[in-house]
Amino acid sequence: MYGFKCFVLQNLMKAIIAFEKPIYNLTKGKLCKNRFLSAVKTQSVVTSVKILKSTENSTCIAKINPDGSFSDDDFRILCTTDLHIDEDYELNNRTLQHLADRIADLKPDLVVLTGDCILSKYQQLDAIQFAKMMERIGVYWTYVFGNHEAREEKGSFKYQLYKSFIDSPYCLCKFGDDSLYGYGNFTINIMSDENTIRKALVFLDSGRYVREPYCTRDGVPADMSGADYVKPGQIKWYEEEIITLKKQYGDDLKSMIFLHIPVPEYSALFTQNEDGKFIPNENVDVLYGEMREPIGCSPFNSGLFAAMKRSGTEAMFCGHDHCNDFCAKYDGIYLAYNQTGGYNCYRLYDSKVMNADASTWHYGVNTIDIAKDGAFKMKNYKHTEFNK
Repeated sequence: MYGFKCFVLQNLMKAIIAFEKPIYNLTKGKLCKNRFLSAVKTQSVVTSVKILKSTENSTCIAKINPDGSFSDDDFRILCTTDLHIDEDYELNNRTLQHLADRIADLKPDLVVLTGDCILSKYQQLDAIQFAKMMERIGVYWTYVFGNHEAREEKGSFKYQLYKSFIDSPYCLCKFGDDSLYGYGNFTINIMSDENTIRKALVFLDSGRYVREPYCTRDGVPADMSGADYVKPGQIKWYEEEIITLKKQYGDDLKSMIFLHIPVPEYSALFTQNEDGKFIPNENVDVLYGEMREPIGCSPFNSGLFAAMKRSGTEAMFCGHDHCNDFCAKYDGIYLAYNQTGGYNCYRLYDSKVMNADASTWHYGVNTIDIAKDGAFKMKNYKHTEFNK
């Protein structure tokens, strides 16, 4: 629908990037400061991942040995969120250098970003730059929208942002079923072999803010406002995808969901005491991390968590709330925050000065290591773990 316009604008953006490069180099970065593609130093990661099959809504991938056989090694996912690439170029460079260094250190098989990453006034330029940076690193990656990238549910601007990602050879994003809300409702199936899924990864566009026409259609109370929710149509699609996969690969198939805005069930995990500290509730097992701010979920519960219970989905990973970095098990499901990676984000260090004691910083990444049999381990890595 937006193909020709997108083609023209993308090529214009690429021409601007090419034009700015010699200016950036000649001025040693004093001009064209938005060129983080030149500022960030990257290391190539030699991926052993192979795409086995790709459809309109899904991709099947696997780790492959040098001889072409399927690898039994753990499949590592590196997650981060809320990079908030914005107008402070120094902090942008610091954010992206941190991400590039963590990828080089941890050598993931897949990088997952859960939204609110590219917010600058140069968004379309920065989307292409980011895709080129990931291509230079050489690792497969994927992305779901947050509530800040584009001020529209669907449209040419949001389409073009995502198209700039999708056109990158290492990007596994899909636009998804056009009848669904937003862009980026798709699955990535991590295979142990051609007939076995280690883990099905489900990606959902969690929207922006509660608004019409969805409120009336979905039964949202008229006086309700706040963060958005996953729409009933998306939930139905997700459940049908899991049913289809189970029919093909077996009823023991396990899955995870990645999105930006947490579901309301995250609010049941902690209670704030008289001192303002968040304390885990009795029925909650906290694996790591802390709750440091209220949950920024939607006030409307559209039933995604209940659908996860029905579908046997094991875990959810979100972003949105920059200071929360916990993983907790609730009612049999792991509810986790991806580690925020953006130095432009609010309240991630105790001082507004960047030379604050690094032990107080909460920037970082987290990993999910998935074994051949589907068992998984999770860990978060703070900024300071890489600077000791």
